[in-house]
Amino acid sequence: MNEQHVLVVDDEPGVRETLGITLRRNGYEVSTAATAEEALEALQTPGPDRRRPVGVVISDVRMPGMGGEALLDRIILSHPEVTVIIMSAFGSEDEAIELIKKGAYDYISKPILRPGEVVFTLRKAEERERLKLENQQLRRELGQVKVGFSGFIGRSAPMQQLFDTIRKIAEYKTTVLVTGESGTGKELVARALHSESPRSLAPFMPVNCGAIPANLLESELFGHKRGAFTDASRDKRGLFEEADKGTLFLDEIGELRLDLQVKLLRALQEETIRRVGENRDRKLDVRVVAATVRDLAVDVETGAFRQDLYYRLNVFNIHLPPLRERLDDVPDLVNHFLGRINRRMGRSIKRIHPDALKRLMTSSWPGNVRELENSMEHAAVLCEGDEITLADLPETISNETKKQISGSGSESASALAPENGDLSIKRGSRRLERDLIRKALIQTGGNRTRSAKLLEISHRALLYKMKDYELTDL
Repeated sequence: MNEQHVLVVDDEPGVRETLGITLRRNGYEVSTAATAEEALEALQTPGPDRRRPVGVVISDVRMPGMGGEALLDRIILSHPEVTVIIMSAFGSEDEAIELIKKGAYDYISKPILRPGEVVFTLRKAEERERLKLENQQLRRELGQVKVGFSGFIGRSAPMQQLFDTIRKIAEYKTTVLVTGESGTGKELVARALHSESPRSLAPFMPVNCGAIPANLLESELFGHKRGAFTDASRDKRGLFEEADKGTLFLDEIGELRLDLQVKLLRALQEETIRRVGENRDRKLDVRVVAATVRDLAVDVETGAFRQDLYYRLNVFNIHLPPLRERLDDVPDLVNHFLGRINRRMGRSIKRIHPDALKRLMTSSWPGNVRELENSMEHAAVLCEGDEITLADLPETISNETKKQISGSGSESASALAPENGDLSIKRGSRRLERDLIRKALIQTGGNRTRSAKLLEISHRALLYKMKDYELTDL
């Protein structure tokens, strides 16, 4: 039995009977009405013998009393979920087209010489409704995925997990250590933790520990008293004091010299600081977020970083994934950057060519999101129209060499050995990546879903990479 219940509305008994027989033979539940008024009553109060409500109304345009146009208006108003198909006699197609503009799905010409056309029209209507429901479901699912969050862009699983983590810990004063490669957005994490917390109205103070001369960093962090050293002509508040009740972001914390690590540890443990040249402590309420590209655990082993400070900073660790591990986010990032670039540069670039997007989706991105943003700005400067092409991308991206790796012979060094003495890390990474993808496809017998899981990348990213590496035949 077809899931659709069709109501046929026509003042001619022969039409009702012919359509009823045809539709029932094709599995539809059928009801009939001789007038528009009967049809409205059937829609409002279905009979006890009907297994499901009416989903489709097939109605003649011209009938005694209320016509098909008025019936359409009433159905749209009271039963918008019902699909309406109009039957129109020869010569009144223009009238039927006007009804389609008002909301009817389609029209059928009368006399109905081939009843199968009615079934075909119903099948099309059912397909449209199926797609509509799928789109509604997709929109609901996408609505649950927060693509943008506190300056971040990303719908991929790693980013959604990051957003959830930030929401969970933002309200607490817990010290956080943010790790990840350069360009992944570590300061954005710190800002998100601040903006999502009860401290959001208080100051957010960022400082790069590697960018300030070592002899000035103590004064920058803790402040100083007038006369404490040469050029200390007045009292100065440090960044800890400036961040009171707020958040202090210590970027490149691994560059902090050892004597300052001791003072930072004391500030974190005692929640007090002492200005350079003073002999009294100042009580503060500061949430500290630190970040580094270094492996501090290794630095602890070598003595370059204090173990006690490491444990104090690493109360909660947030690791940012590199862009190559979340390539599904590239299209959203590209659109975000294009919008920003258009506003800043007064451009009106509307899109990016599929070949250019494909290249962006398969690049290794050693510079991560920062490199992608710079690449889009480079492309926007060169773009002569409203579409970015492959030729507009930086040469390091648009001309990445495609290296073929043999599918036979020894596996011991085929991916890692330099080709013709080529020591490029980027090209070597691509050789290794292609080899891993080929091995995964062979191991799974060409099953791309299982291969993507083995490679720990999305199915979509795998398809892009297979095309880029010319592995589509595996």
